[in-house]
Amino acid sequence: MSTFFNAETYSNRIYLNDWRESRGGTSDVVEPATGKVLARTAIGNSEDIREAIVEAKAQQPAWARLPFDQRARILRRAAELLLEHRDTFIEWNIRECGSIVPKAEAELHSTHEQLNMAAAMTMQPDGITLPSSMPGRRNTCRRVPLGVVGVITPWNFPLLLAMRSVAPAIAVGNSVVLKPDHQSAVTGGLLIARLFEEAGLPAGVLQVIPGGAEAGEALVTHPLTAMISFTGSTAVGRKIGRTCGELLKKSALELGGNNAFIVLDDADIDAAASHGAWGAYLHQGQICMQSGRHFVHHSVAEAYISKLAERAERLTVADPFLGTADIGPLINAQQLEKLDMAVTASINDGARLVTGGHSHGQFYRPTVLSNVSIDMPAFQQELFGPVAPVTTFHDEEELIEKVSASSYGLAAAIHSSSIGRALDLAERIPAGMIHINDQTVNNEFQVPFGGFGDSGNSGRFGGPANLEEFTQSQWVSLMNTPRTYPF
Repeated sequence: MSTFFNAETYSNRIYLNDWRESRGGTSDVVEPATGKVLARTAIGNSEDIREAIVEAKAQQPAWARLPFDQRARILRRAAELLLEHRDTFIEWNIRECGSIVPKAEAELHSTHEQLNMAAAMTMQPDGITLPSSMPGRRNTCRRVPLGVVGVITPWNFPLLLAMRSVAPAIAVGNSVVLKPDHQSAVTGGLLIARLFEEAGLPAGVLQVIPGGAEAGEALVTHPLTAMISFTGSTAVGRKIGRTCGELLKKSALELGGNNAFIVLDDADIDAAASHGAWGAYLHQGQICMQSGRHFVHHSVAEAYISKLAERAERLTVADPFLGTADIGPLINAQQLEKLDMAVTASINDGARLVTGGHSHGQFYRPTVLSNVSIDMPAFQQELFGPVAPVTTFHDEEELIEKVSASSYGLAAAIHSSSIGRALDLAERIPAGMIHINDQTVNNEFQVPFGGFGDSGNSGRFGGPANLEEFTQSQWVSLMNTPRTYPF
């Protein structure tokens, strides 16, 4: 029996200074591949959240005053423990979230990088000196902690998307209340609580309360949370942004995407098909950066669709916990039904089903749709499933018009043998991240991450953006000798 994490010991508890029962009851942890109940997790309610915030607020000043090297040491120890217990994290990610093994391994590796980057943040410059028009005055502008940061995370990359906010927020002296999605409460919540508990983080600096809408609303509206970091749907993000605006509370909203994957007439079609398949089908397409709209020049469309379909048909759809799988299950039956309705409606509207388009259990075959027009559900919706809708274009003006028909602006990719041509095109695409001769699912811990339009509110995660995102600016001036004013 694991001493680090055993479901019977921890999974029916919340982490509020210590492990305790919640006031909101429990929820089943259901394996999406089989429907098997793996464990039961506690669900926090608004009262649990309020208590966690008050405790986090009380502990934050002492944590912020701790010397930087001591904060860094705890974060580095958490990174070490993550690797020591990698099998536990990976197995829960596979079984609870339907991740294939390579995805779970990559997520763990990226989370390890996030922790080490956060440890390094503690020793970075935290301010600047500025000139003054007043003789004898010295101006400094420094970054100071916000206080209590509320973090609300989704189920698709629960470990990484939690840690990219939790680790830097803690590093710069904040305390954190983390509310993971109840569908990934273990991978995205309880295992993180255990990680920092074992690393020696003082009690109260991190609280972990799995929960639903009630808990999320309590976290957003509480007057003691200084910031909300939310990753999830645009619809929910709008509500959170509206509430934070009314409360004059900082928010970082990383929302949905319907990302453009562009293949120009001079592209390497073999490479483009490989990238298109990866961007469309990785983690069953349940990624905000998924290549959700494939724009292909009409002269190479037939070749691209054929090669993409060949790749889709070779992929193995199976339970990733039982053996080799390229495609695992969708997270729940509701998501499967929503995806199937969008595909069926698009076919009824004139799209052509090239391959896939059917399911067994919660497994959906990798799908290619051609003849997709901009008014079809497969074009308009963020599908969050293993579907590659292909739309053709004749020239760059038509391409830009069709790409811009979506209000999302998270990521885009452009395939062309001419880098100059691709760069010129990139300047006209409204997306926060653009990758040339690559695919849309890219994330590097040291590079600011975020989108335009309905994909976010200009918040950024990663690299130098972290210091600004999880702190606030404070101007401190000093005079060696007080000056005399006119009155």
